[in-house]
Amino acid sequence: MYITTVKQSFLLYGANGYTGQLIAKMAKSYGLSPILSGRNEAKIRPLAQSLQLPYRIIDLNDTEKLHRVLSEVKSVLHTAGPFKNTASPMIEACIATNTHYLDITGEIGVFELAKLYHEKALFKNITIMPGVGFDVVPTDCMALFLKNKLPDAQFLKLAFASIGGAYSHGTSITMVDGLGEGGAIRENGKIIATPLGHKGRWVDFGLKKLFVMTIPWGDVSTAYYTTGIPNIETYTGASPKTFKLLEYQHLYNWLLKTSLVRNYVKRKINAKPAGPSDEERAKSKSLVWGEVENSNGEIIQARFTGPEGYTLTAHSSLIIMKKVLNDDFKAGYQTPANAYGEDLVLEIPGTNREIINKE
Repeated sequence: MYITTVKQSFLLYGANGYTGQLIAKMAKSYGLSPILSGRNEAKIRPLAQSLQLPYRIIDLNDTEKLHRVLSEVKSVLHTAGPFKNTASPMIEACIATNTHYLDITGEIGVFELAKLYHEKALFKNITIMPGVGFDVVPTDCMALFLKNKLPDAQFLKLAFASIGGAYSHGTSITMVDGLGEGGAIRENGKIIATPLGHKGRWVDFGLKKLFVMTIPWGDVSTAYYTTGIPNIETYTGASPKTFKLLEYQHLYNWLLKTSLVRNYVKRKINAKPAGPSDEERAKSKSLVWGEVENSNGEIIQARFTGPEGYTLTAHSSLIIMKKVLNDDFKAGYQTPANAYGEDLVLEIPGTNREIINKE
């Protein structure tokens, strides 16, 4: 096993996953040398050897070993989902060892869970920042950008889509675990359960006009803490046919929740490539649109284009990690834009943001 004495390093947990590998391979370009980690030595060790990086094999249930390894590093970048199962033990361990915690979740429940540790993190002078990837950096920055343009905004709508690209196994599995669970919005400051896709609309993303529908994206949680806007809806690209089909979801949601269906879909996912190829990612674009409205009906819209989602995640997570390792952080629970401002996302290569003239 490789040994390191670098105390300014960070632990990249879940390094053998699709996104973890992208981050590990890109880390050198940011002057960072993570300690690669995960449960599976057969996958972690060859990756560490190929990148000439140290590694540690840890099961999150092995609390004693986890604490011992975290004592070697200043921060953790947690990339092993589903985070509803893995976030809590890692956050607990980070608090116990005074270690900064970052992850790439997009799950509303995980953001809400992480916020419960705010006071403990303040006391330990560490940051807890879930969602440092495509979930939710570009949308969180968009929310703050629009809030600053219309300070008395009461309504926020955020939409994202992509041109090209595909989902990784990890993202797909997380989506499968949410089958039949419905959607969510924020209404008058509270998170409210709704049917998945209860609203749909066309959005002009600049590069393309696409149909989008409501989904329970992480900003239903995070954008409220970033902006204070009490009414939030989040949308993603979908086909009008899918949106129409969801009108009947109350008839089959029970079936989607069964382990039989979920396990069947997971087997299908695991039979496919781990994620988009380098060529596919290079040809793809991520798109974000946002709109705020105040009680007088004044509306401001903006849109953003950037690299494909997994590429963006690798950049944004490493940009934030480098700031944390350089002691540029806010203690306690933080959202990316709250900690680093609306222009954080523009530090990522190949990004652009513009105000839209409302028709």
